Amino acid sequence: MRTRKLGNSDLVVSELGLGAMSLGKDAQKASSIIDEALHHGVNYIDTADLYDMGENEELIGKAISKRRKDIILATKAGNRFEQGKEGWEWDPSKKHIQQAVKDSLLRLKTDYIDLYQLHGGTIDDPIDETIEAFEELKQEGVIREYGISSIRPNVIREYVKKSSIVSVMMQHSLVDRRAEEWFELLDKNKISVVTRGPIAKGILSDRPLDSIQSVSDKGYMNYTYAELDTLRQQLNEHFSQKRSLVDVAFQYNLAQTPVASVIAGASSIEQIRENAQAIQSQPLSSEEISWLKQHTKADVYEQHR
Repeated sequence: MRTRKLGNSDLVVSELGLGAMSLGKDAQKASSIIDEALHHGVNYIDTADLYDMGENEELIGKAISKRRKDIILATKAGNRFEQGKEGWEWDPSKKHIQQAVKDSLLRLKTDYIDLYQLHGGTIDDPIDETIEAFEELKQEGVIREYGISSIRPNVIREYVKKSSIVSVMMQHSLVDRRAEEWFELLDKNKISVVTRGPIAKGILSDRPLDSIQSVSDKGYMNYTYAELDTLRQQLNEHFSQKRSLVDVAFQYNLAQTPVASVIAGASSIEQIRENAQAIQSQPLSSEEISWLKQHTKADVYEQHR
Protein backbone atom coordinates (compact mmCIF):
# COMPACT_ATOMS: atom_id res chain seq x y z
CA MET A 1 0.00 0.00 0.00
CA ARG A 2 1.43 3.36 -1.03
CA THR A 3 1.49 6.14 1.55
CA ARG A 4 1.49 9.93 1.52
CA LYS A 5 2.30 12.59 4.10
CA LEU A 6 -0.58 14.58 5.54
CA GLY A 7 0.15 18.25 4.94
CA ASN A 8 3.41 19.37 6.49
CA SER A 9 2.94 17.05 9.46
CA ASP A 10 4.73 13.86 10.47
CA LEU A 11 1.58 11.82 9.83
CA VAL A 12 2.07 9.33 6.99
CA VAL A 13 -1.21 7.81 5.85
CA SER A 14 -2.11 5.00 3.49
CA GLU A 15 -3.62 6.12 0.18
CA LEU A 16 -6.73 4.18 1.19
CA GLY A 17 -8.33 5.07 4.50
CA LEU A 18 -11.08 3.09 6.21
CA GLY A 19 -14.22 5.14 6.79
CA ALA A 20 -15.65 3.62 9.94
CA MET A 21 -19.22 4.93 9.71
CA SER A 22 -20.38 1.89 7.73
CA LEU A 23 -18.86 -0.73 10.07
CA GLY A 24 -22.17 -1.35 11.81
CA LYS A 25 -22.67 -2.32 15.45
CA ASP A 26 -21.51 -5.95 15.42
CA ALA A 27 -18.17 -5.82 17.25
CA GLN A 28 -16.85 -9.11 15.86
CA LYS A 29 -17.72 -8.18 12.27
CA ALA A 30 -16.26 -4.70 12.66
CA SER A 31 -13.05 -6.14 14.06
CA SER A 32 -12.73 -8.57 11.15
CA ILE A 33 -13.15 -5.73 8.63
CA ILE A 34 -10.51 -3.68 10.43
CA ASP A 35 -8.21 -6.74 10.50
CA GLU A 36 -8.61 -7.17 6.75
CA ALA A 37 -7.92 -3.48 6.10
CA LEU A 38 -4.72 -3.58 8.15
CA HIS A 39 -3.70 -6.80 6.39
CA HIS A 40 -3.87 -4.94 3.07
CA GLY A 41 -1.73 -2.07 4.35
CA VAL A 42 -4.39 0.41 5.43
CA ASN A 43 -3.08 2.34 8.42
CA TYR A 44 -5.61 5.19 8.48
CA ILE A 45 -8.98 4.84 10.22
CA ASP A 46 -11.48 7.70 10.26
CA THR A 47 -14.41 7.90 12.65
CA ALA A 48 -16.39 10.57 14.56
CA ASP A 49 -17.91 10.84 18.00
CA LEU A 50 -21.34 11.30 16.39
CA TYR A 51 -21.30 7.96 14.54
CA ASP A 52 -23.84 5.79 16.39
CA MET A 53 -23.59 8.27 19.25
CA GLY A 54 -20.14 7.13 20.35
CA GLU A 55 -20.63 3.39 19.74
CA ASN A 56 -18.48 3.50 16.61
CA GLU A 57 -15.53 4.87 18.55
CA GLU A 58 -16.04 2.16 21.19
CA LEU A 59 -15.96 -0.57 18.52
CA ILE A 60 -12.75 0.81 17.07
CA GLY A 61 -11.18 1.23 20.50
CA LYS A 62 -11.67 -2.46 21.25
CA ALA A 63 -10.52 -3.59 17.81
CA ILE A 64 -7.24 -1.64 17.76
CA SER A 65 -6.24 -1.66 21.43
CA LYS A 66 -3.31 -4.04 20.90
CA ARG A 67 -1.98 -2.35 17.74
CA ARG A 68 -2.64 1.32 18.40
CA LYS A 69 0.90 2.34 17.46
CA ASP A 70 0.44 0.96 13.94
CA ILE A 71 -2.57 3.16 13.17
CA ILE A 72 -3.20 6.76 12.23
CA LEU A 73 -6.45 7.33 14.09
CA ALA A 74 -8.72 10.19 13.12
CA THR A 75 -11.95 11.27 14.75
CA LYS A 76 -14.15 14.35 14.76
CA ALA A 77 -15.97 16.67 17.16
CA GLY A 78 -18.37 19.60 17.12
CA ASN A 79 -21.73 17.84 17.41
CA ARG A 80 -22.89 17.82 21.02
CA PHE A 81 -25.16 14.95 22.06
CA GLU A 82 -26.21 13.15 25.19
CA GLN A 83 -26.38 9.40 25.60
CA GLY A 84 -29.97 8.20 25.62
CA LYS A 85 -31.33 11.33 23.97
CA GLU A 86 -32.20 11.73 20.32
CA GLY A 87 -30.60 14.37 18.13
CA TRP A 88 -27.60 16.62 18.59
CA GLU A 89 -26.61 20.28 18.48
CA TRP A 90 -23.77 22.00 16.69
CA ASP A 91 -21.28 23.26 19.26
CA PRO A 92 -17.78 24.34 18.14
CA SER A 93 -17.03 26.04 21.46
CA LYS A 94 -13.73 25.54 23.24
CA LYS A 95 -15.53 24.13 26.27
CA HIS A 96 -17.29 21.47 24.23
CA ILE A 97 -14.24 20.45 22.19
CA GLN A 98 -12.14 20.06 25.32
CA GLN A 99 -14.79 17.79 26.84
CA ALA A 100 -15.49 15.93 23.59
CA VAL A 101 -11.86 14.92 23.18
CA LYS A 102 -11.82 13.42 26.68
CA ASP A 103 -14.93 11.40 25.89
CA SER A 104 -13.46 10.21 22.57
CA LEU A 105 -10.20 9.17 24.22
CA LEU A 106 -12.11 7.02 26.71
CA ARG A 107 -14.19 5.36 24.01
CA LEU A 108 -11.18 4.82 21.73
CA LYS A 109 -9.11 3.43 24.63
CA THR A 110 -6.14 5.64 23.78
CA ASP A 111 -4.32 8.60 25.29
CA TYR A 112 -3.88 10.52 22.04
CA ILE A 113 -5.60 11.11 18.70
CA ASP A 114 -3.48 11.44 15.58
CA LEU A 115 -5.86 13.68 13.65
CA TYR A 116 -8.68 15.54 15.37
CA GLN A 117 -11.15 17.19 13.01
CA LEU A 118 -13.90 19.76 13.34
CA HIS A 119 -16.99 17.93 12.06
CA GLY A 120 -18.41 20.72 9.91
CA GLY A 121 -18.40 24.42 10.66
CA THR A 122 -20.04 27.69 9.65
CA ILE A 123 -18.73 31.20 9.12
CA ASP A 124 -20.79 32.28 12.16
CA ASP A 125 -18.86 29.99 14.51
CA PRO A 126 -16.45 31.46 17.09
CA ILE A 127 -13.62 30.32 14.81
CA ASP A 128 -10.79 31.90 16.82
CA GLU A 129 -12.03 30.11 19.94
CA THR A 130 -12.33 26.82 18.08
CA ILE A 131 -8.79 27.11 16.75
CA GLU A 132 -7.54 27.96 20.23
CA ALA A 133 -9.09 24.77 21.57
CA PHE A 134 -7.36 22.62 18.95
CA GLU A 135 -4.03 24.40 19.39
CA GLU A 136 -4.10 23.85 23.16
CA LEU A 137 -4.92 20.17 22.73
CA LYS A 138 -1.99 19.87 20.34
CA GLN A 139 0.37 21.56 22.81
CA GLU A 140 -0.82 19.22 25.54
CA GLY A 141 -0.05 16.20 23.34
CA VAL A 142 -3.65 15.01 23.44
CA ILE A 143 -3.83 15.33 19.66
CA ARG A 144 -0.97 15.23 17.18
CA GLU A 145 -2.58 17.34 14.44
CA TYR A 146 -5.95 18.81 13.58
CA GLY A 147 -8.04 19.50 10.51
CA ILE A 148 -11.57 20.28 9.39
CA SER A 149 -14.24 18.30 7.59
CA SER A 150 -15.98 20.86 5.39
CA ILE A 151 -16.64 21.83 1.80
CA ARG A 152 -17.93 25.33 2.65
CA PRO A 153 -15.70 27.86 0.85
CA ASN A 154 -15.95 30.63 3.45
CA VAL A 155 -15.10 28.21 6.27
CA ILE A 156 -12.15 26.74 4.39
CA ARG A 157 -10.72 30.20 3.66
CA GLU A 158 -10.90 31.19 7.32
CA TYR A 159 -9.11 28.08 8.56
CA VAL A 160 -6.44 28.34 5.87
CA LYS A 161 -5.82 31.93 6.92
CA LYS A 162 -5.99 31.57 10.70
CA SER A 163 -5.09 28.03 11.72
CA SER A 164 -2.42 25.36 11.36
CA ILE A 165 -4.72 22.66 9.99
CA VAL A 166 -2.95 19.90 8.09
CA SER A 167 -5.99 18.56 6.25
CA VAL A 168 -9.45 19.27 4.93
CA MET A 169 -11.84 16.36 4.49
CA MET A 170 -14.08 17.00 1.49
CA GLN A 171 -16.61 15.04 -0.51
CA HIS A 172 -15.03 14.47 -3.90
CA SER A 173 -15.59 12.14 -6.83
CA LEU A 174 -15.84 12.15 -10.60
CA VAL A 175 -19.49 13.14 -10.27
CA ASP A 176 -18.90 15.72 -7.52
CA ARG A 177 -15.88 17.79 -8.49
CA ARG A 178 -16.83 20.91 -6.50
CA ALA A 179 -13.87 20.51 -4.14
CA GLU A 180 -11.35 20.95 -6.95
CA GLU A 181 -11.85 24.71 -6.90
CA TRP A 182 -9.88 24.81 -3.62
CA PHE A 183 -7.10 22.36 -4.39
CA GLU A 184 -4.65 24.99 -5.60
CA LEU A 185 -5.12 27.14 -2.47
CA LEU A 186 -4.72 24.16 -0.16
CA ASP A 187 -1.67 22.89 -2.01
CA LYS A 188 -0.07 26.33 -1.85
CA ASN A 189 -0.54 26.31 1.92
CA LYS A 190 0.71 22.72 2.28
CA ILE A 191 -2.66 21.46 3.49
CA SER A 192 -3.75 18.01 2.36
CA VAL A 193 -7.17 16.95 1.15
CA VAL A 194 -8.73 13.76 2.43
CA THR A 195 -11.57 12.75 0.13
CA ARG A 196 -14.76 10.99 1.14
CA GLY A 197 -17.56 9.62 -1.00
CA PRO A 198 -15.23 8.52 -3.83
CA ILE A 199 -17.70 6.10 -5.41
CA ALA A 200 -20.70 8.41 -4.89
CA LYS A 201 -23.25 6.10 -3.27
CA GLY A 202 -22.17 3.28 -5.59
CA ILE A 203 -22.62 5.20 -8.82
CA LEU A 204 -18.94 4.63 -9.61
CA SER A 205 -19.02 0.90 -8.99
CA ASP A 206 -20.43 -2.22 -10.62
CA ARG A 207 -23.62 -1.91 -8.61
CA PRO A 208 -26.66 -1.61 -10.94
CA LEU A 209 -27.56 2.05 -11.17
CA ASP A 210 -31.29 1.40 -10.92
CA SER A 211 -30.74 -0.36 -7.58
CA ILE A 212 -29.63 2.90 -5.93
CA GLN A 213 -33.01 4.25 -4.85
CA SER A 214 -32.06 7.87 -4.19
CA VAL A 215 -30.24 8.10 -7.52
CA SER A 216 -33.17 6.56 -9.39
CA ASP A 217 -35.48 9.17 -7.87
CA LYS A 218 -33.40 12.33 -7.97
CA GLY A 219 -30.17 11.73 -9.84
CA TYR A 220 -27.00 12.83 -8.06
CA MET A 221 -25.62 16.31 -7.53
CA ASN A 222 -25.97 18.12 -10.87
CA TYR A 223 -26.55 14.93 -12.86
CA THR A 224 -29.87 13.48 -13.91
CA TYR A 225 -30.34 9.73 -13.78
CA ALA A 226 -30.09 9.59 -17.58
CA GLU A 227 -26.80 11.53 -17.53
CA LEU A 228 -25.36 9.18 -14.93
CA ASP A 229 -26.43 6.17 -16.96
CA THR A 230 -24.74 7.61 -20.06
CA LEU A 231 -21.58 8.46 -18.13
CA ARG A 232 -21.30 4.94 -16.73
CA GLN A 233 -21.61 3.51 -20.22
CA GLN A 234 -18.89 5.87 -21.47
CA LEU A 235 -16.59 4.96 -18.59
CA ASN A 236 -17.06 1.24 -19.16
CA GLU A 237 -16.49 1.57 -22.90
CA HIS A 238 -13.43 3.82 -22.58
CA PHE A 239 -11.65 1.78 -19.90
CA SER A 240 -12.96 -1.55 -21.19
CA GLN A 241 -11.35 -4.42 -19.27
CA LYS A 242 -8.34 -2.36 -18.15
CA ARG A 243 -9.90 -0.85 -15.04
CA SER A 244 -12.96 -1.30 -12.86
CA LEU A 245 -15.16 1.71 -12.10
CA VAL A 246 -13.93 1.70 -8.49
CA ASP A 247 -10.34 1.69 -9.79
CA VAL A 248 -11.05 4.73 -11.98
CA ALA A 249 -12.86 6.50 -9.14
CA PHE A 250 -10.06 6.01 -6.60
CA GLN A 251 -7.23 6.78 -8.99
CA TYR A 252 -8.94 9.95 -10.21
CA ASN A 253 -9.07 11.25 -6.64
CA LEU A 254 -5.45 10.31 -5.97
CA ALA A 255 -4.36 12.11 -9.14
CA GLN A 256 -5.57 15.42 -7.73
CA THR A 257 -3.06 17.59 -5.91
CA PRO A 258 -3.08 17.79 -2.86
CA VAL A 259 -5.09 14.62 -2.10
CA ALA A 260 -3.32 12.47 0.50
CA SER A 261 -5.84 9.70 1.04
CA VAL A 262 -9.19 8.40 -0.16
CA ILE A 263 -11.55 7.45 2.65
CA ALA A 264 -13.88 4.62 1.70
CA GLY A 265 -16.36 2.82 3.88
CA ALA A 266 -16.69 -0.95 3.97
CA SER A 267 -19.37 -3.16 5.46
CA SER A 268 -17.72 -6.44 4.45
CA ILE A 269 -14.33 -8.06 4.01
CA GLU A 270 -15.03 -8.36 0.28
CA GLN A 271 -15.39 -4.58 -0.01
CA ILE A 272 -12.05 -4.08 1.71
CA ARG A 273 -10.38 -6.43 -0.76
CA GLU A 274 -11.97 -4.69 -3.74
CA ASN A 275 -11.01 -1.26 -2.44
CA ALA A 276 -7.43 -2.34 -1.68
CA GLN A 277 -7.03 -3.79 -5.17
CA ALA A 278 -8.37 -0.60 -6.77
CA ILE A 279 -6.19 1.74 -4.73
CA GLN A 280 -3.03 -0.23 -5.55
CA SER A 281 -3.59 -0.24 -9.31
CA GLN A 282 -1.58 1.84 -11.75
CA PRO A 283 -2.07 5.61 -11.47
CA LEU A 284 -4.07 7.20 -14.28
CA SER A 285 -2.14 8.63 -17.22
CA SER A 286 -2.38 12.32 -18.07
CA GLU A 287 -4.45 11.33 -21.11
CA GLU A 288 -6.89 9.35 -18.96
CA ILE A 289 -7.24 12.22 -16.51
CA SER A 290 -7.87 14.66 -19.34
CA TRP A 291 -10.54 12.39 -20.80
CA LEU A 292 -12.27 12.06 -17.44
CA LYS A 293 -12.34 15.81 -16.90
CA GLN A 294 -13.77 16.36 -20.37
CA HIS A 295 -16.60 13.90 -19.75
CA THR A 296 -17.61 15.06 -16.26
CA LYS A 297 -18.86 18.34 -14.82
CA ALA A 298 -16.54 20.74 -13.00
CA ASP A 299 -19.19 22.29 -10.75
CA VAL A 300 -18.50 24.68 -7.86
CA TYR A 301 -20.03 24.94 -4.42
CA GLU A 302 -22.43 27.86 -4.85
CA GLN A 303 -23.45 28.42 -1.23
CA HIS A 304 -21.48 29.70 1.77
CA ARG A 305 -19.11 31.80 -0.27
